[in-house]
Amino acid sequence: MNPSPIRPDNQTGGPERPLAVTQDDELEQALRETFSRRVAALPRLPVDPAGLALGRARRLRRRRTVAGLALAGVATALATGGMTQLGGQAGRPTTPTVVLGDPRGVATLSAWPVAPAPPARPADGGVDLVVAGVLVTAEGQRYELGVGPVERAQRLPDNGGWLLTGAVTAAGRTLWIVPSGRAPQALLAGAEEITLAPDGRQVAWRDDGRLFAAGIVASQLVATVSTPAPAGALPVRFVGDQVLVDLPQGGHLLWRPSPSTQPGAVARDVLDVYGVRPDGRLVARVRSGDQSCLALLGVDLTPLTTRCDPAPAADGQGAVSPDGRWLLVNGRVGGADGALLVDLAGATPSARAAGPVIVGEVAWTDAQHAAYVDRGGALARLRPDRVLAGELASSTLLSGVEDGVRPVVVGGPE
Repeated sequence: MNPSPIRPDNQTGGPERPLAVTQDDELEQALRETFSRRVAALPRLPVDPAGLALGRARRLRRRRTVAGLALAGVATALATGGMTQLGGQAGRPTTPTVVLGDPRGVATLSAWPVAPAPPARPADGGVDLVVAGVLVTAEGQRYELGVGPVERAQRLPDNGGWLLTGAVTAAGRTLWIVPSGRAPQALLAGAEEITLAPDGRQVAWRDDGRLFAAGIVASQLVATVSTPAPAGALPVRFVGDQVLVDLPQGGHLLWRPSPSTQPGAVARDVLDVYGVRPDGRLVARVRSGDQSCLALLGVDLTPLTTRCDPAPAADGQGAVSPDGRWLLVNGRVGGADGALLVDLAGATPSARAAGPVIVGEVAWTDAQHAAYVDRGGALARLRPDRVLAGELASSTLLSGVEDGVRPVVVGGPE
């Protein structure tokens, strides 16, 4: 055994330490040796200073570990949320529109009761409703949605479920999908405006000065395209494969969603569009001199025929029947405000009083049944043949409707 090497201070080395010594063990031993030397020259203290120092170090290490785990949890939640910002540009602060969804179909917000496949629409014109966050089917089944206020709703094609457009909030609008047999899932959030194609297969929205359009396939948004939008321009409906855009300074234009296509020319005299007939002509309210009139428009938004009696109301409420024969719209007949039924084929008198004033969307469940909600929150249902016979829409008071709660009728494919 070799003697211990001679140290400059003529002190001999102490006993060798074990080989399996960690960095923390070395630090702890050094601190104890230092304090033990000082204790030889100082009076005995009531506490162990080395223990105090080491305790503080351990507590600090624990706090740092907990903070690191918390930050890691936040990062993991954001990474797995499935969020993608659309339309952002470098150097420009934005309020992002977010497309949400899990392609595996497992990202839901909670274990809410889920709705089964929607049955075929009843032959008597019964409609689904959304009342205070509850989906009420035409058969009377009720499902808590838990998605916040809903302003518009429609069925998905092939009885695949429902699409729900949220009311405007400080964060924008949200588009929810309620797939058959599953819980609600957010497809889109933070948009300024959202509009859906009548068949539920496409959606268009505005965000951050741009117009977007995408397909809806398997609870996902696909093939998204966008284009710069005029200030305040909002998508209001689909016209075939084009999007009708409302301009704040008056008028409308059409945009065909494509990466290389710009919005078309502005039709300044088109004030509202109620729907599209099977032959492609649009039913609209237009400006004619100093009054507003009903008109049929060509595919370029040019008026083809105009009818100024009766004059439709300026609130934009109304819808065209699936066969293109009937228009249900607000207006005045006999000095009273109310819903009017207009025969677009012209085979009968131009318009008939049909019921109370329309508030919100009109749902045509087929060519012979329409439903809407009136000012009092009651459900109004009508049949054109009975209106022609002088019978007004029948109104039904709905349970669960309180002050400030407006039921929403569900439209969509037949």
